[in-house]
Amino acid sequence: MGRRPLPRRTALIACLAAVPLSLVLCSCGSGGPDAAQAVPSGVETPKLTAVDINAHDRAELRQGGTLNVAIAQFSNQWSPIHADGNESSTMTVTKPLLPTFFRSDAAGTQTANPAYLQDAHAEVVNGRQVVTWTLNPKAKWSDGTPITWRDIEANWRALKGTDPAWKASSSTGFELVTAVERGKDDFQAVMTFERPFSEWQSMFNGAANAPLLPASRIATPELFNTSYLDTIPVTAGPFKVEKLDPAAQTVTLVADPAWWGEKPMLDRIVFRAVLPNGMAAAFAKGEVDFFDNGPDVAGYQLVKNTKGAAVRRAGGPDFRQFTLNSRSPLLTDPTVRQAVFQAINRDAITRTDLSGLDWPTVTLNNHLLVSNQNAYRDNSLGLSRYDPAEAARKLDAAGWKLDGDVRRKDGKDLNLRMVVPAGVTQGQSEAAATTKMLKDVGIKVTTVTVAANEFFDKYVNRHDFDIAAYSLIGTPFPASGSRANFVQNGGTNTSQAGSPAADAALDRAAAATDAATVFEAINQADGELWKVAGVLPLYQRPQLFGARANLANLGAHGLSDIVWENVGFTK
Repeated sequence: MGRRPLPRRTALIACLAAVPLSLVLCSCGSGGPDAAQAVPSGVETPKLTAVDINAHDRAELRQGGTLNVAIAQFSNQWSPIHADGNESSTMTVTKPLLPTFFRSDAAGTQTANPAYLQDAHAEVVNGRQVVTWTLNPKAKWSDGTPITWRDIEANWRALKGTDPAWKASSSTGFELVTAVERGKDDFQAVMTFERPFSEWQSMFNGAANAPLLPASRIATPELFNTSYLDTIPVTAGPFKVEKLDPAAQTVTLVADPAWWGEKPMLDRIVFRAVLPNGMAAAFAKGEVDFFDNGPDVAGYQLVKNTKGAAVRRAGGPDFRQFTLNSRSPLLTDPTVRQAVFQAINRDAITRTDLSGLDWPTVTLNNHLLVSNQNAYRDNSLGLSRYDPAEAARKLDAAGWKLDGDVRRKDGKDLNLRMVVPAGVTQGQSEAAATTKMLKDVGIKVTTVTVAANEFFDKYVNRHDFDIAAYSLIGTPFPASGSRANFVQNGGTNTSQAGSPAADAALDRAAAATDAATVFEAINQADGELWKVAGVLPLYQRPQLFGARANLANLGAHGLSDIVWENVGFTK
């Protein structure tokens, strides 16, 4: 999962991955009887569109044109596989630029991307899973060097997680690989796993925010950590970088004439950093043509009332949440974190956040599945229930005694810093509501508003907060795609909470070869995540985008990928 400050895995179903991902992620209404029963009674199941992109054939589009896209921040780290690049703006900008081996459809089913991959398959050899990747020999990096097995090997060495000097966003899958070797030629890589990894197609996958980077730029920790700092030096996609302009806060891409695939319909894409609460106004003024509105009611209404505009909406595996920093001196005790969970009225926050958006106001009671997915269930053991009396009892038991209006222990006030990004109206509203709710149980909250482009880099990623509010952006891979956000002591787990039991359950889910085992392991992992109380889910985040009405093949993609060479304007 990627992250957003807005109100951040088959040709090829392998013989070991006998469960189609579309089975794991289809809506409850399309599942069998067991799937329907997986949703707890009394929970409204949202009826959500799978994809809304104004789909058109290339022949129906005009060649050329410039597309202006709003992003939330102008990044410093432009490598999406680096821990500091694991946020939505970096991922959005780099997807037209870097190789991804698979494409996901609206059901989450994966097919090979022929621009980069001729074939990929898994088999069991001498009791071990072996994946053979056969690359397209036409594929080249922008510096002219071919994409070969050496690039796959270098990405494995950087992402396998054995050396913390490589500050990787996730090691999921790669940590199971014992060797990457040359196949029949330089354009084939043979990857051996120590144990089955059913979601191996999440590796080098755009839907999983895991593109391939060139060996020349990631071969050492220093290269990996610095090659894409304030620059995008090497690409290999339908577009290339024309200019990074930190003064104007824009990234301009142009169609790459060296691209070996289908010619892009657009001439140019300009990504422009805009404060989230200013995106809709910029759209209405014609300054941007496409933006992620998210649950911004004013923005939603403005797009609806803008001539020549369209709202595009879909359901996906994205959710709004509060992260609690488990290593903050005030929050090291899981009982205290559980008390914070139970002192927050999620129903009230959800109603406020989603009011006026024509979106189901249903709280989310699972960290790994959203409520319209198969096998969704509430594993929270009551921790998802608003219960200030129980929260007070937990705080008393943890030694935080009420002294006047504030609880104190060892001479310290229970005063939590809630960090929110500037320009996100929703975040400010959530902070105000949380302050009032926690005050009722004797917890003081101090809101810290920080620059949007510093929210992740300087605060969330550096664990400089007690509570942080942002959205986690999911993938079609509920086990491996979420692992980095929740694994103990690793990945992009900004709460720093976790447990061996949760890790083991996530690993069982990723290795499982049948749906029942996948579902059960995912829900076991979710139950463990409630116990450690690091992330408080709020609700499934609406994918709501503002777009020019004549913009085609771009919008709310749900589980599917953007095919950037097919994005354009209708004739």
